Amino acid sequence: MQRTRLNTLFDAAQNRLNQLFNNPWRRISLSLISLLLGFFVGQAVSTTVGQIAYWDITMAVFMLLFTEFISRIFYSRKLKDKTPSLWLDVINIFRLGIVYSLYLEAFKLAS
Repeated sequence: MQRTRLNTLFDAAQNRLNQLFNNPWRRISLSLISLLLGFFVGQAVSTTVGQIAYWDITMAVFMLLFTEFISRIFYSRKLKDKTPSLWLDVINIFRLGIVYSLYLEAFKLAS
C-alpha cells in the first residue's frame, strides 16, 4: 500500500491508541465498558423490538448473525495469533454482553 498522509495519520493514531490501552487497568476498564454497553444494547433491542411484534423474528435473525459472525472472526484469529487485538477483544466482549442480556431476558419471560 502506498504511504500517503492519510495512511500515516491512521497509523500514528493506531499506535497512540495501542500505547494508551497497553496499560492493563485501562484495558480492563475498556472491556468492562464494552460489556456493559453490550448488555444495554441487548436489553434495549429486546425491549423495543418486543413492543413491535412483527419485528421479533427479523431482529432475532440479525442478532444471531451478528453474534455468530463476531464469534467466527474472534476464534479463527485466536487460533492463528496467540493474543487477539484490542479491538477484536472489545467487540467480542460487547457480543458477550448482548448474549448475556438476551439470556436474562429469556429468564424473565419464562418466569
